[in-house]
Amino acid sequence: MSGARAMLAAALTRAVQSAVLRVMLLLGVALGVLALLLIATGHDVAPALLALVRGAFGSWYAITSATMVRMVPLALAGLAVSVAFRAGILNIGAEGQLLVGAAAATALGAALATMPSIVAIPAMLVGGAVAGSLWAAIAGALRLRFGVLEVISTIMLNFIAEYLTGWLIRGPLQEPTRINPQSVTLPPALQLPVLLDGTRLHAGVIIALLAAIAIWWWLRHTAVGFRVRAVGASPTAAASAGMIDVPRTLFGAFLLSGLLAGLAGAVEYTGITFALYESFSPGYGYTAIAVALLARLHPLGVLGTALLFGALEAGANAMQRDAGVPSVVVSVVEALLILLVVAADRWRVSRTPAAASVEAGT
Repeated sequence: MSGARAMLAAALTRAVQSAVLRVMLLLGVALGVLALLLIATGHDVAPALLALVRGAFGSWYAITSATMVRMVPLALAGLAVSVAFRAGILNIGAEGQLLVGAAAATALGAALATMPSIVAIPAMLVGGAVAGSLWAAIAGALRLRFGVLEVISTIMLNFIAEYLTGWLIRGPLQEPTRINPQSVTLPPALQLPVLLDGTRLHAGVIIALLAAIAIWWWLRHTAVGFRVRAVGASPTAAASAGMIDVPRTLFGAFLLSGLLAGLAGAVEYTGITFALYESFSPGYGYTAIAVALLARLHPLGVLGTALLFGALEAGANAMQRDAGVPSVVVSVVEALLILLVVAADRWRVSRTPAAASVEAGT
């Protein structure tokens, strides 16, 4: 048993080291691309980059209350996308699943307002996760029963979730005065605990960390995780040579993906916003696709790329405020990063297809 634990710890250490190195490389590339864009648009490079770095890492408060706070929903939603893509499912619906999860957590928060926090907080998190899973199950059922492409169904479900949220905050979940289009504020006793006094860093960061480690272990060391990877690599081979129930595996991956995205919405509601309103999510579910792709769908890598994107988005606000550089420039950098990583992976696969196929299974 001790030998197995040592091997697991060594594998986890190697994975973490690889993720850290990858994030450092991506950060260097991002800053380089941003510098080129600033030159091309006629902005002063040094003041803009300094403002971005200050906004993301310039103080303890910036790190804990801006960068890491943004990292949490991106990490959980990125894990949702990663699980789906590993199974060969193009789940573009993390945004809608996140919103539905937040709405379910809001409804439970209102219903359990008088309950002890030890009961209400887990109930809201579990309820949000289950709601996201059920929302993803719709797309899963449409694909398996009617052959509807999940790219289409999940995108459409995003819009439905957005309009459903809008209806809820103007109807059943609207605050009592009926003045503002939002839900009632979650009582402080039912909010996720703050980990560090004087910051906004909440216990959701621990949930994201544990979820990433659990998904990594599940994919790497369980039979179900192997079946997910096998189906994602080749459903035909998995069914014929591996005797794997492909539809069941795909549907299970849909459910787990939606569960993680719904959990992201519940954590954001109980940890940061404390209310449901329009524009509850600034596109976390869509950015999560970039987070997962840049991590090459590795669960531990998702933590690193989520931190990178959280830093870029936190720094973008400071860069716009202090250096007069539009924050949309960072969105361009994020898009270019994805294109560069995809191009590099394609080039690597064309050069060493055997090694790439082996790595994809780890």
